Amino acid sequence: MSPWIAAARPKTLAAAVVPVMIGAALAPRPLHWGLLFFTLAGAVLIQIGTNFVNDALDFKKGADTGERLGPLRVTAAGLLSAEAVMRGAYVCFLLAALCGVPLILRGGWPLLAIGVTSIVAAYAYTGGPYPLAYHGLGELFVMLFFGVIAVGGTYYVQALAWPVEAIIGGVAAGSLAIVILAINNLRDLPNDAVANKRTMAVRFGEGFARTEIVVFALLPFVCVAALAFLRRQRSLLLPMFAIVIAAALLRRVSRSRGRELNGCLAMAGGLDWVFGILFALGSLL
Repeated sequence: MSPWIAAARPKTLAAAVVPVMIGAALAPRPLHWGLLFFTLAGAVLIQIGTNFVNDALDFKKGADTGERLGPLRVTAAGLLSAEAVMRGAYVCFLLAALCGVPLILRGGWPLLAIGVTSIVAAYAYTGGPYPLAYHGLGELFVMLFFGVIAVGGTYYVQALAWPVEAIIGGVAAGSLAIVILAINNLRDLPNDAVANKRTMAVRFGEGFARTEIVVFALLPFVCVAALAFLRRQRSLLLPMFAIVIAAALLRRVSRSRGRELNGCLAMAGGLDWVFGILFALGSLL
């Protein structure tokens, strides 16, 4: 596999794609497909840029070492320099900004604000004077930018409105992304503590991290029930079938430690994809 593809972390891209799917599924028809393309492309580019910054700066800050339990990080492995990976991140952010131009022409200053804050936050997640991930703010970042803002922004581009249904859908999408983050932080808890990366798992311990995973794995299904009720649309309950995967994931997490949690991360990504696809199908029925 190309080191650039490895650095992009394809398995994490559900966290960028699924919120756009949910926002588009909730939006009134007909969809503006060109705008949806630029929305999706911008979201994916910001996610990849975030991953590049994380890869380079986690290595510089000492959070990624030879004792890392997770998948390969190209900077720590010496496959690419931190400077090259950071340049890749800047290219991704520039391309994302260009994707935002037609969205801004459509939606005006709210879309400009979303685009600027999303790119700044993507860098600030690991970089800058107060890196969010190192101060226990990763979950807040994910809920906002891979949840409420991603879903609501997608809806706004299509309909120039931001209803409560988009917020609820955003909480569902953000929760699924937090599950991925929380499993990652649970696995890396010992190394993060040594590197002074004060994630929620480091701050409050393993028990908290495991409870967090349970809460956010189940919260999307509460959101789906609320959306089906508000819209009086029973087909929106279709994602409930994904609760089987959520239950299997929680069972596996409860029995996993250290490197074993890598398999749980793959399941969490699968849960995200299945939930998003079923949500989109439910909206079409």
